[in-house]
Amino acid sequence: MKVLVLNGPNLNMLGARDKNHYGELSLDSIEILLESEFPEIKFEFTQSNLEGELVEQIQKAPSYFDAIIINPGGYSHTSVAIRDALEICIIPKIEVHLSNLAEREEFRNKSITAAKTMGCISGFKEHSYSAAVYLLVKLLKK
Repeated sequence: MKVLVLNGPNLNMLGARDKNHYGELSLDSIEILLESEFPEIKFEFTQSNLEGELVEQIQKAPSYFDAIIINPGGYSHTSVAIRDALEICIIPKIEVHLSNLAEREEFRNKSITAAKTMGCISGFKEHSYSAAVYLLVKLLKK
C-alpha cells in the first residue's frame, strides 16, 4: 500500500507552536513514527504552505497512491479549492488534525474540507496520523 501524507501551512513549524494543541513532535518525527509503526506501508510525505501545491498533489495522487492522509491546517476552514480537489479525487482520503478542533476558536470548529474525505480524526496529536493509517489499512483490506 502506498499512502500520500499531505500537510498544509505552518505544520513545518511544529515545535515552535503551542505544544498543548499540537504536541511535542516535529513533522519529521511524526514521519519517522508512522514509518516505524507501519513498515509494510510506503509513505510519501509532503508539506506545503501553498494552497495550489496541495491541490496539485491531490489531483495527481490517484495515479501513484492508494490513499491520502491530509492535514490541511488552516486551509481546512477556508479552502474551497482543496475541498473541490478532494471531491474529485477517487482514492480513499482521511483528514487529520493534531489539535481538537471542537475545543478551539469558533472559526476552527468547522472543516469544509473534511466533508470530502471518509472522515476526520482530530485532537490526538501525532496519534491522529497513526489512527488514520490504521483505519485506511482496515478499510482497504475489505
